Amino acid sequence: MTEAILLVGGRGTRLRPLTVRTPKPMVPAAGVPFLTHQLARARAAGVEHIVLATSYLAEVFEPYFGDGSSLGLHIEYVTEEEPLGTGGAIRNVASRLRSGPDDPVLIFNGDILTGLDIPALVTAHETTGADVSLHLTRVEDPRAFGLVPTDATGRVTAFLEKPQSPEEIVTDQINAGAYVFRRSVIDAIPAGRPVSVERETFPELLATGAHLQGMVDSTYWLDLGTPQAFVRGSADLVLGRAPSPAVPGRCGDRLVLPTATVAPDAKLTGGTVIGEGARVGEGARITGSTILAGAVVEPGAVVTDSFVGAGARIGERTVLTGTVIGDGAVVGPDNELREGVRVWCDAQIPAATLRFSSDQ
Repeated sequence: MTEAILLVGGRGTRLRPLTVRTPKPMVPAAGVPFLTHQLARARAAGVEHIVLATSYLAEVFEPYFGDGSSLGLHIEYVTEEEPLGTGGAIRNVASRLRSGPDDPVLIFNGDILTGLDIPALVTAHETTGADVSLHLTRVEDPRAFGLVPTDATGRVTAFLEKPQSPEEIVTDQINAGAYVFRRSVIDAIPAGRPVSVERETFPELLATGAHLQGMVDSTYWLDLGTPQAFVRGSADLVLGRAPSPAVPGRCGDRLVLPTATVAPDAKLTGGTVIGEGARVGEGARITGSTILAGAVVEPGAVVTDSFVGAGARIGERTVLTGTVIGDGAVVGPDNELREGVRVWCDAQIPAATLRFSSDQ
């Protein structure tokens, strides 16, 4: 297997305001755009040619990655004019593939952080003679996901989208968002219209007797669809819990990028990332958080499990817990923002304006 498709066209609406100015796969995780980690892991697994299926803010990708040579890859870009869904996006880039009809093509969703053993998935695909092979993982609460039950040999028997009643939950195996397709299956997807692989392609393949194989790999897996998950994923990359050859530094409690300045008595823990040109003031405490390029965390501020956008400013003694601060926003001194708060890009919150506790 030498080529892959990465689906990176989503609007990332659940991640806003992180995605107001940046497409979801380009939001930094552990110091580099998240997509960098996926590309680097694919290259490490032997992939040489990757087609990016882009749509939202498509113009951002190519100036950053170019032809992919810096990562040892050849990258091509195909932009959807109208949203085509997962299956439609895969079909839309088929003309750029070089594989023969029976060759395997790796396909990734652009918002999954995983430790998947990619060569093992490809090997399972080839040894079983499958038409499509799926990475499956097990979760405690599968209601938010598509269930994929399999028989004793791993062959997929059904696709059950987001069950709600206990009777519908027949397995804890879910579709983990990575596939190997036989090239001829890609060419058979209808062209020029929206297609969902989960709701249309896979069920139709099953109905016509195609061989869909599931491989359960329960290594690290995280859907980065929410701000809280994205912050956690970045921290796990820095801490070394999630594997990636693209982390720009040694794994540990903190990752401070070049040109960032951190006061000697500031405390950075829990996989915190300080972006280039960012400044962290005296006595600040930052835990499990991402501070993007050019942002400022002023003296005495406390930031926990939060995301601070590029060029944003967090005032003295302000407390952030589980919050997202958009690019260029200013949160004045002595504010207290708690779980779930999202401050939009360029917003300004005056000093001592928002609190969840007394100011004494």
